[in-house]
Amino acid sequence: MSITELFFAVADIWMVAVGFTYGIKFIRNYKNYLLGIEWIVVATSGTNFLIYGLIKAGHDSPMYAFAYFLDAFSRSTGITLILILGLLKVTHRYKPSVVVDVGAFALAAVAGFLLSQFAEEIGTPGKIFYIVVNVLTTIFLIFFVKRLWDINERGHAVLAAVATACGFAIASIYDFVPIPGDDAEHTIFYILALSSWGLQMFAYYRAYRAYDAYNKRTEDPAISGSAAVTA
Repeated sequence: MSITELFFAVADIWMVAVGFTYGIKFIRNYKNYLLGIEWIVVATSGTNFLIYGLIKAGHDSPMYAFAYFLDAFSRSTGITLILILGLLKVTHRYKPSVVVDVGAFALAAVAGFLLSQFAEEIGTPGKIFYIVVNVLTTIFLIFFVKRLWDINERGHAVLAAVATACGFAIASIYDFVPIPGDDAEHTIFYILALSSWGLQMFAYYRAYRAYDAYNKRTEDPAISGSAAVTA
């Protein structure tokens, strides 16, 4: 294994560990199935990608097709619409119904299938679509960072801002800007991308947890006050 392949494996394992760990915590601790399942989807994609890279499977492998689908799934709707809906639970006390949860993932599955199976036919418009939805998501994440800053969770705000900037940079160059010296499999790019995606999932979970704790702190006095008046 070359040093580049080693860094690729480390970056992928980092993303997989973060995805599974915090995906399960989103579901278990907050009943946030949108973010929990999406984190697990990303971790599953990373696991498949890691095995694909280690065994050096070809582009005709089912693992490649699966990786392409999961990548399109998350880039189109997962770490865009689903991420926004999930974070709205703490920023706006939004409580999505089961229909919304299922509908969001059904939309992601359809988008992932179309964008992966017909990538060549769709061509450049599909690549531009990925950038557009990422820009829109980044705008929301800037708002999310500002809200964190306003509630004095400034450490989490800075970490979320750095993670968002890294994710935006990766999305911007993904299909259009090759990294000088990279190989045919874009190993250097994926080292940076997997590291960034892992950082995003880590930072957003930590920020979500801090925001949820803030919400509970600010709600408790009102609840206690109401109970006292009633008594």
